[in-house]
Amino acid sequence: MKRITRLTAALALGLGLAASVQAAPPRLPTQPVLNLTAAQHVLAAAQAKAQASGWPCVIAVADAAGQPILLLRMDNAAVPAGVELAPGKARTAALFRRPSGVLEDAINGKRPAAATARGFVLMRGGLPLTVDGQVVGAIGVSADTPQHDEEIAQAGVAALQ
Repeated sequence: MKRITRLTAALALGLGLAASVQAAPPRLPTQPVLNLTAAQHVLAAAQAKAQASGWPCVIAVADAAGQPILLLRMDNAAVPAGVELAPGKARTAALFRRPSGVLEDAINGKRPAAATARGFVLMRGGLPLTVDGQVVGAIGVSADTPQHDEEIAQAGVAALQ
């Protein structure tokens, strides 16, 4: 008799859980999204910094999945390969959720195996864009020096905060 009572209780519990699952869908977390307007704002701030400093460059803004939203090649950009490097730096920063320079440091330091991360640009100039602690995208810059790349990218990051 106890066995039947336990079985009945287990069945009732199972049906109760099934009913509660069907009653309301689970709440999913939300995350801010980098839209075109925000990406344009980030790019404009970075471009203003580059122009004010006399550092013509290529600037790219990507979403959280590393997909490009915007690409700007300024007149007389110092590095023609920047049209490939800047979006790659943005993609790298977005997908690794950290500055691309961290990976450059790893390669030059205690983690040379990081160089095997194919398809990524492991050079300074890519910075993640965050809103409320969530990575919503990234900016990548290819100017004339790694320091200038990071300064220009930082101006874009600051525009979103």
